[in-house]
Amino acid sequence: MQSRRTVVAALTALALGLAAPSLAADAWPSRTLRIIVPNVPGGSSDIIARVVAQPLGAALGVPVIVENKPGANGNLGAAAVAQSTDGNTVLLCDLPSLAISPSIYKNMPYDLAKDLQGVAMLAYSPHLLVVNSQVPANNLKELVALSKKQRLNVALPGTGTSNHLATVQLAQATGIQWTHVPYKGGAQALTDTVAGQTQVVLNGMLATLPMTKSGQLRVIAVSSKARSPLLPNVATIAEQGVPGFESGTYQGVMAPAKMPKENVARLNAELVKIVQSPAVRDKLKELGADVVTMNPAETTEFVTKERSRWEKVVKDSGTSIEGQ
Repeated sequence: MQSRRTVVAALTALALGLAAPSLAADAWPSRTLRIIVPNVPGGSSDIIARVVAQPLGAALGVPVIVENKPGANGNLGAAAVAQSTDGNTVLLCDLPSLAISPSIYKNMPYDLAKDLQGVAMLAYSPHLLVVNSQVPANNLKELVALSKKQRLNVALPGTGTSNHLATVQLAQATGIQWTHVPYKGGAQALTDTVAGQTQVVLNGMLATLPMTKSGQLRVIAVSSKARSPLLPNVATIAEQGVPGFESGTYQGVMAPAKMPKENVARLNAELVKIVQSPAVRDKLKELGADVVTMNPAETTEFVTKERSRWEKVVKDSGTSIEGQ
C-alpha cells in the first residue's frame, strides 16, 4: 500500500508544479468539475485522475475534484456520470472495461452507446502477469505447469473488467483452470496476492510495477505486443507461447451524451495538452504508462470497437452477471 501512496503523492506533486495561472474564464465551466473514477483508490485510473486534476483545474479556472465511486465493474460510477445533468461531471476509467460491461451485465443502469460520449484517450499501460513471491514459477511455462498440478487462486481486479477477460483468455489459451477470486479493484487484489491469499494476478502495470520493484511480487510476463523498456528481461505473453496475445489498460475520459460539443472539445484540448507535457509524459513513462491521445470522435469509436472485440470472449467464457 505504501508504494501506491508514494506514486500518487509523487504524481500529485508533479501536477502541482505544472499548474499555471488560468486564462480568462469562458462560460464553461463556471463551477467545480468532478472527475468520477469508478474504482477504488490506488489503481491506474485513480493515479492518472489525480495527476491531471490540478493542472486541469488551473487551465479551466475552476476546482477539479476526483471522486472514487466503485462498484459493479465501474457501472455505478459510469451510471452516475451518464445520468448527471449538471454539465460538470465526467468519467475517467479503463475504457476496455467500460466497453465490456454491456456484454457481461444483463441489466445495465445506463445505455453506453446513447448516454455517454468520448472526450479523450490519455494513456496505455500493459497488464503485468505477476505471482506471489513464494510461488515456484519464473515464467509462463513454469506457471502453466504448476497450475496444472495444483489449483491456484487468481485475483480478479473486478469481474467483467479487461483484466478479468484477459485472464480468462490466457487460461483458455494455455489450458489452465484457476480459482477466480473477485475484487472491487486492483489495489486490494494486489495486496491479497502479496499476502498470499491469492497467488496470481493480471493487473495494470502502472499500479503493479512498484510492487515488483520492491520484490513483493514476481513478474511472469507482460501483456503488450513488445517488451517493456522498464522490464527488458521479461518476455511478453505472446513470446511465451500464446501468439497474438495482447491486452492492457487504456485510460480515457467520457462525458454525458448531452454535454455540449464545444465543452467536450475544450476538455479534450486541455487534457491532451497536460498529458503531452514533457514532465507528465516522462513521469508516466517511468511508471510504465505510454501517453496515447485521441480526439472525442476517436475515443467514442475506440469504445465501440472494444465492445465488439470482447463480445466473443464473453460469449465463449459464458460469463454473465445478473443485476448491475
